[in-house]
Amino acid sequence: MKKISTKFDSLIETVKTLRGEKGCPWDKKQTIDSLQKYLVEEFEEILQAIDKKDNRNLCEELGDFLYLIVMISEINEENGDFSLQEVIGGINEKLVRRHPHVFSGTLIEDEAALRKQWEKIKAEEKAEKMFD
Repeated sequence: MKKISTKFDSLIETVKTLRGEKGCPWDKKQTIDSLQKYLVEEFEEILQAIDKKDNRNLCEELGDFLYLIVMISEINEENGDFSLQEVIGGINEKLVRRHPHVFSGTLIEDEAALRKQWEKIKAEEKAEKMFD
């Protein structure tokens, strides 16, 4: 089985090819706005697969949603706004920052304390964004 990073890199290259000079006319004309309806549709299909406990279909629908995330990130990179690497880096940093009990050795007594810590971190993040 291929490593996840190799398969992920292949997906990125596929999307770049689809949007490239010799790519697919449908993929090349897509915009963030035109893909919005597909995000909603695919997310609804993910929820349906979860409700039906249909893991095979869930796997497929998650793939469709991932394609849209890669596609929207590619469009933004083409426009000079942000890259998929920034999306990935941003969520990774947020996960580490919001889980100091896992990554920084902060002790958490119970779930109530965990929730309080989570809310404090989110409030700090929101305050920082206001000053950006």
